[in-house]
Amino acid sequence: MQELLWLLLPLAAASGWFAARRTQTRPSPRAGRQPPTYFKGLNHLLNEEPDKAIDVFVQLLEVDSDTVETHLALGNLFRRRGEVERAIRIHQNLIARPALTSEERGQALLELGQDYMRAGLFDRAESLFRELTDIQPYARQALRNLQTIYEHEKDWASCLEVADRLSPLQEEPLNLQKAQYHCELAEQSLAQGDQGTASSLLKKALAVQRDCIRALHLQARILRDNDDCKGVIRLLRRVLEQDPGYLPEVLPDLQDCHNRLGSTVELKKYLLELQEKAPSDHLLVALSELIKDTEGKEAAAVFLLQALLEHPSLAGLQRLVRLNVNVPAADALQALEQLEQVLASLLSEQPGYQCVNCGYSAKTLHWQCPSCRRWGTIKHKAHPLDCQQISP
Repeated sequence: MQELLWLLLPLAAASGWFAARRTQTRPSPRAGRQPPTYFKGLNHLLNEEPDKAIDVFVQLLEVDSDTVETHLALGNLFRRRGEVERAIRIHQNLIARPALTSEERGQALLELGQDYMRAGLFDRAESLFRELTDIQPYARQALRNLQTIYEHEKDWASCLEVADRLSPLQEEPLNLQKAQYHCELAEQSLAQGDQGTASSLLKKALAVQRDCIRALHLQARILRDNDDCKGVIRLLRRVLEQDPGYLPEVLPDLQDCHNRLGSTVELKKYLLELQEKAPSDHLLVALSELIKDTEGKEAAAVFLLQALLEHPSLAGLQRLVRLNVNVPAADALQALEQLEQVLASLLSEQPGYQCVNCGYSAKTLHWQCPSCRRWGTIKHKAHPLDCQQISP
């Protein structure tokens, strides 16, 4: 409250100055004296009644070329402080005045639209921003705000429309966003069983962003549902060539298709090559499971131990414990079972994904980061051990 009172003092001073100026333009025996309304506002201010003080001082401020900036600054101040209702009231009062120039009115509409967005009144905000999209210099900011609203409402078709209009107005390309919007629409079509429309949308996504991993993965899903395993393998390998960080998302489909084709040896060779280029917990565990199924537990344990000496990993260590949990020695068995429980608990508490842009952590994959709102920045997060090596 005390901070707000200090912030209102400049407004009180400005109100007094404008009230005095207005009095001087109308000479009278009491010229130069402040009107009673001004002292009423000061009284509210001193009595720590900021709401009433705001009403009085805003009434005293005539809306003309000298005071518009004062109104805009005050409304913006309240919005930043979370006082959205006050900001809306000030900006609405400003827009209602007929003396505004077109530029001043545009700025006031933009500020009011941002007030509505902050208050969650997206329909009202959308209407104002739509009006501003054809008015310079407010078109770019209005389109950006519309893009935010439509993303929040998951109106992906409108997002594409706005992105097409916004792209020529800024230097930063919107190819990433456009590709993701097409993917969102494709997922909706797949949910409705319309593979034809989904395929068309995914082609559009790849046309605007050639290396769109999400689009490639969705194309692979369509091929998998149509039993085209060779096509699935080709697309998923393309995904991993671009970014091995998406391995946990594509590995199940990759394994399934190799199993259907009876080409597990080829899969093992490919995964070993990938492990050399980009070691990861998921890849290590997948390889150990594949080796266990084809060569036995001992071979899988030897492979894991060698890999862990080079790249310590909690997930790999847990897998090694699991492989050795059935050793004959009862004491060793009990110790290993307890160790596995502890390691499993540690892993479950750790977020599996992290945004490479802002550091936001999550347990599931989000294509758009909930924190920084960037697309395609959340990747699988590895969990390295603090120790430097593991002894046999």
